[in-house]
Amino acid sequence: MKKDNRNTWRAATRAIHCGEEKHGIGAPVTTPIVRTSTFTFSSTAEMKRWAEGRSKAYIYTRYGNPTLTVAEEKVAALEGAEAAVVTASGMAAISSALLAVLKSGDEVIATRQLYGGSYRSLRDILPRFGIRVHFVENDLAGMERLLNKNTRVLYTESPTNPTLRLVDLRKAAAFARRHGLVSIVDNTFATPVLQRPLALGFDIAVHSATKYLGGHSDLIAGAVAGNEKYMAEVRKMVIYLGGSMDPEVGFLLIRGIKTLELRVERQCKNAMVVAKFLERHPRVARVHYPGLKSHPDHALAKKQMSGFGSMLAFDMKGGIGAARRVCDRVRVFLLAASLGGVESLVVLPIYTSHYKMSAKELAGAGVSPGTVRVSVGLEDPRDLIDDLKQALA
Repeated sequence: MKKDNRNTWRAATRAIHCGEEKHGIGAPVTTPIVRTSTFTFSSTAEMKRWAEGRSKAYIYTRYGNPTLTVAEEKVAALEGAEAAVVTASGMAAISSALLAVLKSGDEVIATRQLYGGSYRSLRDILPRFGIRVHFVENDLAGMERLLNKNTRVLYTESPTNPTLRLVDLRKAAAFARRHGLVSIVDNTFATPVLQRPLALGFDIAVHSATKYLGGHSDLIAGAVAGNEKYMAEVRKMVIYLGGSMDPEVGFLLIRGIKTLELRVERQCKNAMVVAKFLERHPRVARVHYPGLKSHPDHALAKKQMSGFGSMLAFDMKGGIGAARRVCDRVRVFLLAASLGGVESLVVLPIYTSHYKMSAKELAGAGVSPGTVRVSVGLEDPRDLIDDLKQALA
């Protein structure tokens, strides 16, 4: 396969063409699904070269597959990374990225406002393996006091799930680099279209590719992007722990990535319309959307993102009862626990992403019982507003 000249292409072109060689007689325009568990060797000599690390031949789909390679090259191109690894889920991407650089006795500094699954993994799972985790607020205050000779990783997420707070990624990356830490950021909400953390100094970006990269609510997938050294270690974790992607999912992910920029652009426009409507509604106490001037991180969003995204949240006057009534009354919006697809969704974080968290932890995450998280899709914005009007009436 010829090497893509991806450095001269813009994001939309990279998403469509990187990783694929389409020129030539009879070349397929779409990536074939290589539906196989194992691959043949031409000889035992070739098998020996592979075992010695002198061959990059495909051997077994858990180790790699031509369809998955295309997906990985697209993610790497979009993130501006040397390499990428795709995984069976977003949590497989996060756990593989962390375990690729951590061992027993190491310590992690993580921002407190994270996707609930990430937070619970850091809080409950890593300590089982002798890895200690310290949490800091999004402003990163006090990180220096948590540093010691065992600190290995800085982990963060921006914008955060579900209240869309931002972390100053340049500041975080500079801190990590200054102290020799591996910096990892969850870039799911922003996508590489709106934010490129590696260009801001981060070592690794992780994604729940289930969301915007796939974009159609029909797959479960994850992705990790960074330099070749780190990605080699991430791939080892995927191989050894089994979080590998199925080739058919890889095909669907490739298909989804090709329309990523177009979808995100429209979703951002729709989200701004929805956010402005909700901010004016008398039954809404507060809207969390970085595109609004009322958002505490609006200036930072303008500085480090090229758009404000299509995720938002709002707090209902009347608390959980009012929030439940809205979610039960919507008809265009769907009540479902995901995001980033073509359809608009609403969900209550206290029952989904942030379940099994104490009142103190919820407060630290900015989540109240009356918080409704919204993923804005591609519907006509007038229909979305009409639906919210009747649901809030």
